[in-house]
Amino acid sequence: MNREDLLKIPKLGFGLMRLPKKNGEIDINRVNTMVDAYMKNGFTYFDTAYVYQGSEVALRKSLVERYPRDSFFVADKMPGWVLNSKEDLLKVFDEQRKRTGLDYFDFYLLHSIEKSNLDKYNKYDCWEWGLKMKEKGLIRNFGFSFHDTPELLDQLLTEHPEVDFVQLQINYIDWDSNTVHSGKCYEVARRHNKPIIIMEPVKGGNLASLRPEIEKKMKAVTPDKSIASWAMRFCATLDGVMVVLSGMSTEEQMNDNINTIKNLVPFSDAEKACLKEVIDDILNTPTVGCTGCRYCVDGCPNQIKIPDIIKTYNSYLTYGDHEQYHSAYKEAAGDGHRAGDCIACGQCESICPQHLEITDILKKASKVFD
Repeated sequence: MNREDLLKIPKLGFGLMRLPKKNGEIDINRVNTMVDAYMKNGFTYFDTAYVYQGSEVALRKSLVERYPRDSFFVADKMPGWVLNSKEDLLKVFDEQRKRTGLDYFDFYLLHSIEKSNLDKYNKYDCWEWGLKMKEKGLIRNFGFSFHDTPELLDQLLTEHPEVDFVQLQINYIDWDSNTVHSGKCYEVARRHNKPIIIMEPVKGGNLASLRPEIEKKMKAVTPDKSIASWAMRFCATLDGVMVVLSGMSTEEQMNDNINTIKNLVPFSDAEKACLKEVIDDILNTPTVGCTGCRYCVDGCPNQIKIPDIIKTYNSYLTYGDHEQYHSAYKEAAGDGHRAGDCIACGQCESICPQHLEITDILKKASKVFD
């Protein structure tokens, strides 16, 4: 597909990171309902990954086995941090094709590139491997997702002009961030004329539910629109954006996003002014910018549920010390999985896309809850 065709893809992407669960397993019946609603409304782009537990199999059951192959696009990803040899590339790729039931992927990404893992992608010739898979027809469009500085992004797009697209974390709260660099990375991708796929538009759900006084301010301007729709509109109305991914967990989220993107309108002057105030209000609240991706959990020696603990700690920072947060913490921590059980091995920090100082955050949470 050429650049013009990529930009014609319907803009709402179905991210499969946060699928609904029942008894600890992905609820395929609910996923079927969500996929049907999504497809019925003309949307076609599905995003999965090797490390999104169960999502590739769920995609096969809910989409691949139920819809014609030419009616949808699937994106999958190669996680550099699981590779220990060049041979592992094909092992992971073949396993992904088996899990998804697909002969080829419409979009394929080197997953979550940043300075800390770039050497591994280069060491195993992942860029050349991706192009070979593309030549064989096993990948139709090749790109990468990215979590680092605009300078590194510029370097990569200069060294690899062959990539078809780039996936970036963009949302209104990270636009001027000195760690995520949403706005500056967006400008780099635009200079290189690469179609942009946006991830974390609602920052792991953090921008879907705000403090009551902030939501009241937003509702006063647009009473008929959801809080999450502000975040989706901010991203979907940017020039050069191919798809805005949303990791939808409920039918309500799906319906809201469908309504937002199908009836997409730019921000009015009043909305722009309100959004500026909202951003200032949010940034003045000292919360932790965790998006709940859960990459940090699998490698934790004590299996600490880091995102769940951070979510509870954020509630404490935002609303104060309430018993309900202590109860939520106890549920998340369980036996031997408390914030204070962290041994500061640093594994979580090495893989965190948000570059959070997790060991320090867990120490602070431990002082509150343990």
